[in-house]
Order: sequence, then C-alpha cells, then structure tokens
Amino acid sequence: MPVAIITGASRGLGQALAAGLADNGWDLVLDARGGAALAESAADLPGSIRTVPGDITDAGHRADLLAAADALGGATLLINNAGALGPSPLPKLADLPLDAARELFEVNVLALLALTQLVLPGLRERSGSIINITSDAAVEAYEGWGGYGASKAAVEQLSNVLSAEEPDVRVWWTDPGDLRTQMHQDAFPGEDIGDRPLPATVVPAVLKLLAEQPESGRYQLPKLT
Repeated sequence: MPVAIITGASRGLGQALAAGLADNGWDLVLDARGGAALAESAADLPGSIRTVPGDITDAGHRADLLAAADALGGATLLINNAGALGPSPLPKLADLPLDAARELFEVNVLALLALTQLVLPGLRERSGSIINITSDAAVEAYEGWGGYGASKAAVEQLSNVLSAEEPDVRVWWTDPGDLRTQMHQDAFPGEDIGDRPLPATVVPAVLKLLAEQPESGRYQLPKLT
C-alpha cells in the first residue's frame, strides 16, 4: 500500500484528506497537536494508520513522523496541511504583534520546510509527491489576512522553487478555497460560515491529482472537481 504523511489531521481538511486517502487504499501517518482528538478522528479509518501526536515545530516530533512512515514501508506522499491562523479576530498589519507573526512563520513556513527536508530523500527514491496546502490569501489582499497570507505566500514560493529543484518529485501547492473549518470560523468569530462547503468536497480533487500526476504547480482544488 502507498504511504502518506498528513499533518494537521485531527479536524478540518486534514481529517477529510485522511478519510479520503484511507478509503482509497493508503496507509497513513497522521499528525496533530491534540492526541485525543487525533485518535478519535482516526479510530474508524481502514488500513494501517499510525497516529503521532505532537507539535510540528519540534524536531523530535518530525523525526517520529518519518520513523512511523518508514515502518510502514516509506512515504510516497507528504501533505503539509498543519498551520496556524494567528490572532483572532484578525488584526491589521499595523496591529499584528511581532511575536504572533514569528509564530505564523515558524509553524506555517519553517516547520513545513523542515519536515519536507526530512522526508525528501525517500520521496526522491520513490518518485513521490508533496502537497502543500495554501490559500487565496497568499495571492490576494484581504484586510486582516496580512500575517497569515504572507506566511502562505512564502509557502507558495518555497513550493515553486522546490518544484524546479526536485525533478523526481511532484510538488503541488493547492488552494482549497473557503471551507467550513474551525480555522475559518476562528477568522470570523461570531459569524455564520454555514454557507461554506465542507472540507470533504475538495478531497476528490486531491485524489485526482494523485491519480493523474500532473506537472508540479499551483492548483485551485474547487476547479479540479
């Protein structure tokens, strides 16, 4: 069975992707900070599932994710989904605390890069793939989204360069659109976000990427379904 590492898999898009891949024959290594929530979300998934709770910014935790994937035969897919939103309600850049900005880049950019560096040798050997979850906030100017958007813009450029440097690995940076997730709710406290589609609606697009293996690049998932 193919093996995937999915970060941020206890809820939202990560949880939906884990369910979609497991139902399609993938063995999984799943990460999230909350161990109980992660175990609950993975409880009914088919196949070989390894839950590894911890903080993606921690080097020891990242090593544990790689070891768990190697124990299953080695990862052929890394989905970098874990991320931080920043303060809620979302502040303007003039009011964004620098400590919060540092945390955003630590979680969304540096931890993502560190895990990618760790997993890359195996992905090269297996002609594997990387999916980096990005956002339209990386390319559009939305008031209040400057910190988060800037971190996702960095992810997009890292992905872009990585795709040029790693010809044996597919690198897809994917915008899932506005989804009905806790992170999106945190961005709009007190508002009704019930009109947003559920995360499961974009899972077929990810499965399509994996099946068709298009060239590395940026993809808007709603347009692939």
